[in-house]
Amino acid sequence: MLNLALSQVRAWADAGICVPVAVNISAGNLQDDKLVFQIVDLLEQHKLTPNMLVFEVTESAIMLDSDAARTLLRQLHTLGIHIAIDDFGVGYTSLAQLKDLPISELKIDKSFVLAMQSDQANELIVWSVVDLGHKLGMEVIAEGVETSEVLDALGGYHCDMAQGFHVCRPVNAEAFMQWYKERKRTVC
Repeated sequence: MLNLALSQVRAWADAGICVPVAVNISAGNLQDDKLVFQIVDLLEQHKLTPNMLVFEVTESAIMLDSDAARTLLRQLHTLGIHIAIDDFGVGYTSLAQLKDLPISELKIDKSFVLAMQSDQANELIVWSVVDLGHKLGMEVIAEGVETSEVLDALGGYHCDMAQGFHVCRPVNAEAFMQWYKERKRTVC
């Protein structure tokens, strides 16, 4: 899967679109002592820099063997690969662990984002996670953005990115290139 993802990033870069790809890694991947070497080989094979890759890991995956996970995440971070905590807020990450892990991004779980318009507590949680992430030097991504009102509220909180059907429904690689170019994003 990683080879396929990096192949697509290379194709986009060759077409003038420089966007990193986020790939989910499992608890089992966090135990694989060969993973770092495989990643380095794949990045070299596709002639990509490590900053073009983001690994998304769930809080629960880190907790399975936190020492091994922490070691692997630090190795990946040292290479220049970004690490994102996926579905943040529904797992087991303590604040002590959050500050000690080499995390670049927090992805707020969609359960909070979807309910933020109808539940003040969820809205407060979203705002607090955005604020906390920024204060810890991380980018914050809101998952499950389904309406313009939620997108506007997130903009007011200075949330860095939004992900959800309101932004773009899932599309194939070719359709993504068209969508991206229509928005005149920064290209290579």
